[in-house]
Amino acid sequence: MKRVLSVQDISCVGKCSLTVALPILSVAGLEAAILPTAVLSTHTAFEGFTFRDLTDDIGPIVRHWIDRKIAFEGIYTGYLGSFRQIELVEKLLGDLDRPGMLRFVDPAMADNGKLYPGFDHAFARRMGELCGKADLIVPNLTEAAFMLGEEFAGSGYDEKYIRELLKRLCGLGTPRAMLTGVSLEKGRCGAAAYDSVSDTYFTYFSEEIPQSFHGTGDVFASALFAALMHGQPLDKAMRTAVEYTVESIRLTVAHADHNWYGVDFESAIPKLLELLAE
Repeated sequence: MKRVLSVQDISCVGKCSLTVALPILSVAGLEAAILPTAVLSTHTAFEGFTFRDLTDDIGPIVRHWIDRKIAFEGIYTGYLGSFRQIELVEKLLGDLDRPGMLRFVDPAMADNGKLYPGFDHAFARRMGELCGKADLIVPNLTEAAFMLGEEFAGSGYDEKYIRELLKRLCGLGTPRAMLTGVSLEKGRCGAAAYDSVSDTYFTYFSEEIPQSFHGTGDVFASALFAALMHGQPLDKAMRTAVEYTVESIRLTVAHADHNWYGVDFESAIPKLLELLAE
């Protein structure tokens, strides 16, 4: 069984970050280890949430793993809350590096044309430096624009723009980049990816459900990372992640009294297993 590590926060209630990543990676047949960067009572869309920063614990935890010769075949990073956390993640990617290890970065810091609270343009540029040390990055269109210091194009773009944006993302240093939330025609949404080593461009689109939920980016990234660690090539893994995310949203909106704070990714797990088996 492959052992992988996910580095991001724990929002105890809210269906995002590690409470999404851990079950998805586990059901994919991976031994999922975690390195929590913070603990929140709920995710930040709830009012009055509590927050405990765990930055000071990251170094000692990693040193203990190194002492015990604990190794990982893949490392997946999500939301990082500070410059210091980015610095520590860069260090652990080096300290825990091994031949064939997948370094996967989801630069979770912005959406819908805006940075998350507490982040600025300097943070976005620093996140871009971390992305340059990854094997694959999965920003949305907003995150890509901020990391590249470009104007956000939320609509009206074409395939040529997406291709050029992906190549500029690879210019940060990563060999492979994937953009999420891409829509080139009405009613269809998905992802686009570029492998700079083989100079290959991929897209995959599915039904666009006109409703947004917190945490769908985490569902997508977790499923994509799981599929890659499961041995699927990039284009097939992208399809797996898109279809699983869409199924999670579809099952959520099918219930009139569905949660507002996250998607029903648990009920969509049979779909994920089906996609992983293809």
